[in-house]
Amino acid sequence: MEINQKVPDFTLQTDEDKTVSLSDYKGSPVVLFFYPRADTPGCTIEACGFRDQFKKLEKAGAVVLGISRDTVKAQAKFKAKYDLPYTLLADSDEKVINQFGLMRDATMYGKPVKKVARTTYLIGPDQKLIHVFENVKPEGHADEVLALLKEWHKEHKD
Repeated sequence: MEINQKVPDFTLQTDEDKTVSLSDYKGSPVVLFFYPRADTPGCTIEACGFRDQFKKLEKAGAVVLGISRDTVKAQAKFKAKYDLPYTLLADSDEKVINQFGLMRDATMYGKPVKKVARTTYLIGPDQKLIHVFENVKPEGHADEVLALLKEWHKEHKD
């Protein structure tokens, strides 16, 4: 996916077992972050970073959506445990993860595994891609996203 290209729509179940589509958020910038697995150390740091910056992201007009291949139940448990104020999406069949090309070969305990590449997409109100954060380091990532969103807002004031 290229910058300024329209991000293909998708539909998933939320942590509340409701169906939502990316197009439901048209008109607002969307912070769409993909993470490997709910309630693991790096993913918790990243998710809590977005939690801690949520009011500022919301003030900047952004919708925050987290996606992993966890089940609806696992996402709900993760959200409740860490008091996450934004929506988590369950992509247990990896449809959207594959749509974004984020499955990677990795090694865990000496065995080959497939895992989700920790990646964040900043999507404009017109559903066009503004920026991609690849190989995300969980610490400080939400601050980085907020800074870019603020910069984007300055450039796109009417």
